Parts: sequence; C-alpha cells; structure tokens
Amino acid sequence: MHNKSLDHSQRRRFLLLQGLMGPFFEKIGTALREKQHDVWKINFNGGDCLFWQLPNGISFTGTDTEWPVFLLNVLDKMRITDIILFGDCRPLHRTAIKICQELKIRIYVFEEGYIRPDWVTLERDGVNGHSTLPRNSQWYIEQARHFPPLPPHKTVPSSFKRRALEAVAYNAADILTRWHFRHWQDYRPWGAWYEGMSWLRRLAKKKKALPRSQKLFAWLEETGTPYMLFPLQLDADSQIHLHSDFAGMTPALSMVMISFAKHAPQNLYLVIKEHPLDNGVKNWCKLVYDLAKTLGISHRVIYMEYGDIAHIVAKAQGVVTINSTTGTLALANNVPVKVLGRAVYNVDHVTDQQPLDTFWVTPRSPDPAALQAFMTVLVNRCLIEGGFFSDEGLDSLVSGALKRIQNIRSENDDVVFLPSHLEE
Repeated sequence: MHNKSLDHSQRRRFLLLQGLMGPFFEKIGTALREKQHDVWKINFNGGDCLFWQLPNGISFTGTDTEWPVFLLNVLDKMRITDIILFGDCRPLHRTAIKICQELKIRIYVFEEGYIRPDWVTLERDGVNGHSTLPRNSQWYIEQARHFPPLPPHKTVPSSFKRRALEAVAYNAADILTRWHFRHWQDYRPWGAWYEGMSWLRRLAKKKKALPRSQKLFAWLEETGTPYMLFPLQLDADSQIHLHSDFAGMTPALSMVMISFAKHAPQNLYLVIKEHPLDNGVKNWCKLVYDLAKTLGISHRVIYMEYGDIAHIVAKAQGVVTINSTTGTLALANNVPVKVLGRAVYNVDHVTDQQPLDTFWVTPRSPDPAALQAFMTVLVNRCLIEGGFFSDEGLDSLVSGALKRIQNIRSENDDVVFLPSHLEE
C-alpha cells in the first residue's frame, strides 16, 4: 500500500478541547507553537482556564445544545486542520469527534496508557472501546513482523501529591468561576467542591493507610499465600459505563466477590486494590469488608489502599479486571488475566477466555508468541513513554506526542503513526 506522507512544512492549525487536570495541554500547546503551528484551546470551566495561560483561549459558556453550532463556527473561522482531546467519552467530546470526522479534520485522542505505569495512549479517532485495533491475535502476529523488537523501557517518576494538589486547584478554579460558566456540567457524578475536599482527606489519610497496606502485602509474601488480584477502577470512568455492562464499580465488585465466594479454592485469597487516583468520595474499604462479611469470606479478602501495583501483580495467581490497564501489566508478567468488560487487550490467546467462575480454579497464562506480538504493535502504534505527574514524565510525553502528531504516515485507520524507532 502506498502511503502519502504529509508535507511537514505545511502550517497546521490545532484546536485543543478538554485535557487532564494539570499543565499537560498547555505544554502540548507550547510545543506546537514552537514548531510554528497555530494553536487554539476551548475552555469549558475555570479549571481549564487555570491550566491554559497561552494565547487563543476560547471560553464556551453555552448549553450542550448550543455546542455543535459553537464548535462548527470555531472550526470554520480558525480553519482548523487538527483537533486534540483527552478522553473520547465525555459528551461534548463525543459530539466534537462526530463533527470532525464528517469534516475530515484529523482527531488525536489522549488517554491514560493501555500499559501502566510510564505510558500514555495516543490514537487517532478513538481509544479503548472505540479503538480501531482488532481483537484477533493472528492480526497482531502478522503486523508485528513489520516492527523491530521493543527497546528497553525506563521508569517515569510520578507524584500522587502533585496529582492531588492539581485536582484541588482545578476544582477550586471551577467553583470560583461557575458564575461565568453557568451551564457547565461536570461529566463526573459529584460536585467539584466535594471532590476537592475528598482529595485532601485521602491525602491526609495516606500516612496511616500506606504502612497498613505494606504490612498486609508483607504478610502475603512471607507466608506465600496464593491470591488473585481485582484492581478497582475509577467509579466515574467511562471505561466502566461505556465499555462494560456494569453501571459502576459497586455492581462489578459485588459480582466478583460473589463468584469468588462460590467457586474459588478455599486456600485462595482475593486482594482488592484501590485505584491510585481514586478521589476518596466513596469508602471502598468499608464496602469490601461489609460484602466479605456477608458472604462469609472475611478471612480470605484483603483490601489495599496503597502499594506497588507491579509488585502486587507479579506475585498474583491471576488478575480479574473490567478493563483496567493493570491487565496489560499482568500479561507482561505472564500472569493470567480475566477481562469482564471490553478492553483493547482482550485478545484471544492473550487473555483467558474462560468464564470467571472457572478462572478462579484453572487460570490460563497468555500465549508467549501472541502476547509478544500484541505488545510490540501496541507500543509502536499507540503508546508514548511519559506521564502526567512529574516534570520528567511530562517532558518525555510532550516530546513523544509532538513527534507522533507531526509524523503522520497514513490517513488510513489501519496504519496511523510511524514506528517509534523511526520518529527521530
């Protein structure tokens, strides 16, 4: 197939929509401007404004029904060629994607990495359940032949404190500017003030929760107790609501614990790990232990607020997940994975396709050839080394993202980016 390369001297005109809480989109905007591209950003609330101190910020203060016309006017007036957004499931983003697809405007979607930590996802048109990646292992085996072996990977620093403080600042700015953004409706189910206070409470509790979690894991290691891991995901995450059949983490947690109580071997423990970015609005620890008591499995259930997820995964007999990126971490450690939702990595011969009730008893490890092919294609096509919560991670991420965005190899969905080793 002949791939027409983009003329890199062409001046492109970027429009950024909503990003992650923090400075990431501002840094992307700065990098694009330094490459002589034109950049605009639409802000939907005061938090967006706080983290966008560059020129060409545009405030959208209208209603959802006014959004399509507003966006069309911006696209036309600014002659936008490319649009960048974080997450493709926020209602305003879904509308924007549909409009830009019709207008043939290039769409770049960032998301938390399919592989964590140390990676961020960047795909064209959609991510996760909207990704164009197939779920067939043979396709990956064939595609992997076009890529060299994966290079050594380095760890990227990340600060929970930084994440929490940026969230608090974002929510505070949102609250203080609601008079201006009076129609803004957060896609999350709780208010900005409540979430901000919850972040501060969780940060304050860390001093006691961290050693408690460390003690629990140390006991598992010292005794050699076999366990399965169920990592919690963010309750408001679109990964749950749009890419699974669960309405939230509570019904998923209930189903997993009931299945474990009925079918897991009596010597097997269930470790439930709190999401590192959970805002503390819900008391998951209490819910888990209340359910365990009701099901008669209190002696075989452990809840961990903190801990090195890589270490916890490596020692597990298996991982049960809806569609968490912990699944890819487990696969990389040759740990069997059972997926309950629609995950990009739920590929035959990679994840266990048995029913959950059977998985507790006879978990199946990934096929090495299929897994290696999957990881090779995923990293080269969809992932960038870096992170959101440290200067080093952001620098790596912005640099990698800029190369990906500038080096478009093809407009076809099946081949989008140059392999990472050719991007220099």
